[in-house]
Amino acid sequence: MGNQDRRDRLRDAAIEVLAGQGGRGLTHRAVDGAAGVPPGTAKNYFPTRQALLRAIAERCVELYREIPTPAPLGRDGLAGMMAALLSDVAGPGRNRMLAYLELQAEASRSPWLAPLVDSIAAADFATIEQAQRSAGLPVTRQRAAAVTLALHAAIPHLLAGGSSTLAAAGLDDLDRFARDLLESVYGPPE
Repeated sequence: MGNQDRRDRLRDAAIEVLAGQGGRGLTHRAVDGAAGVPPGTAKNYFPTRQALLRAIAERCVELYREIPTPAPLGRDGLAGMMAALLSDVAGPGRNRMLAYLELQAEASRSPWLAPLVDSIAAADFATIEQAQRSAGLPVTRQRAAAVTLALHAAIPHLLAGGSSTLAAAGLDDLDRFARDLLESVYGPPE
């Protein structure tokens, strides 16, 4: 196994540990165990807790960018893209998103981490605004921000999975949620 492969394996294991055990459970020993590597390996690659958290943040960005997001074809395509992103959060991207939320909480206590976490969220705002433009909607900064904030607000509820909350928020049908969100912000389709 090459150095980069081992590094990625350790970063992926660190995401799993942070997602599963929270910030208090994130130790070099726990990452070694999750990665199935000899004790001390994670500390060799990421000597401090700060280095480990930075590695997790960077890996979360890489994994997020790997999610296919085709340019939406019209309003229906945009709604489908949004529903797919939310579905990823509740499915294969669950641990990445849990780790990201833990990073956000950690950033509130560790100013050095805030710029890394901020860059992830800022990129998300720009990407979702561009998707709305590509769909041909009459985008304003406020409308674009409202859509992005609504998607972000949905994430903790999807992760918690409370059926009553999901139903109350309309998150029990992600396609309908995305269509309704666009209609709330942009009005009914023409």
